[in-house]
Amino acid sequence: MAGPLPEGLMPSADGRLPEGIVPNSQTPFSAYVHVPYCRVRCGYCDFNTYTSDELRGSRRETYGETVGREISLARKSLTRVGDNRAVSTVFFGGGTPTLLPAESLVAMLDELSATFECEADVEVTTEANPDTVDSAYFDTLVAGGFTRVSLGVQSVVPHVLATLDRTHDAERISGVVAAAKASGLAVSVDVIFGTPGETLDDWRRTLDAVVGFQLDHVSAYALIVEAGTALERRIRRGDVAPVDDDLHADMYELADEVLGGGGLAWYEISNWARTPETRSKHNLAYWRNHDWWGFGPGAHSHIAGARWWNVKHPAEYQQRLEAEKTPAVGYEIPDAPARELERLMLGLRLSDGLERAQTNQAEVLALVRDGLLIDEAAQGGQLVLTLAGRLRADEVVRRLVETDD
Repeated sequence: MAGPLPEGLMPSADGRLPEGIVPNSQTPFSAYVHVPYCRVRCGYCDFNTYTSDELRGSRRETYGETVGREISLARKSLTRVGDNRAVSTVFFGGGTPTLLPAESLVAMLDELSATFECEADVEVTTEANPDTVDSAYFDTLVAGGFTRVSLGVQSVVPHVLATLDRTHDAERISGVVAAAKASGLAVSVDVIFGTPGETLDDWRRTLDAVVGFQLDHVSAYALIVEAGTALERRIRRGDVAPVDDDLHADMYELADEVLGGGGLAWYEISNWARTPETRSKHNLAYWRNHDWWGFGPGAHSHIAGARWWNVKHPAEYQQRLEAEKTPAVGYEIPDAPARELERLMLGLRLSDGLERAQTNQAEVLALVRDGLLIDEAAQGGQLVLTLAGRLRADEVVRRLVETDD
């Protein structure tokens, strides 16, 4: 399970938006549905997930009904402030959403669609582990309105999968990708680099396999060893080698080279797409600071600058909604400096960059000289990271913020 929730202000018991929060009808609106179930807990995972023996007081069979209660509450909350926006993207994440029957995911999507109008070209994605899906599962999703699947492949190298505690067989991956494509789903694959014991050759093997799948979208994430996870304890005991930051950098550069050679262009630090049309619209909503409502235990939401988060455990989540109370247990409204920091952190992650007007011009020139920002883009009024800048994005943000103080 993930660490403790942040502290914040106390939400209204009936789910009303904080006083003074008025949504902008022109801001796109998305929905995230958290499905917190996993067959086993991967050693590196710090997400809010639960295996069967951790679910006392909550049943998977009734989870969709519980989420439906929050969907109804969200509709009432937004209607009170005159917000009738259609949903532009929906994302089922976890956990492993596909541990539930495909019909259960479709039923939750139906409930969302019946309560909130969805745009005609709504993007609907579910995450999936390769060992929880097949052709029949994909066909049911497509018939129910899903348009996209994000497969948690992580690696095609058996010893890397074993270190990550992944349950799928590397040999199964290509067949699952083919089945998803055949069903008509857009297919994205998630991979992880920097696993203890993974070599540069291991990573190249995974990248070559991914390119061979002829995908339109790939997400490649550096492994972060979170405190309190099984992997962190193994590293602390000396059972596995610690993460090598220099190797991480080499692996990222290799990913950009191999994926780029396969026709995929980076559009966000950890994401590559074949065309602008095949980018993840849902994730772009986060990076562009749009509005979204997060349904499910531990889910976070963002509406018009207000952020709130739900209670973590599925049992308490269910109990609160059955009592007609909001599952939210805290909220915050960031001040202007916090919003500016967020604007920089999110905007700089994108290949589109962000406008330089509000940033220190001398520091921008220094970052260009240091090879961290693209000179031509800066001259045109945009801050866009170079490859070196992507590797040092936190430093770029820090320097821009410090010089604005």
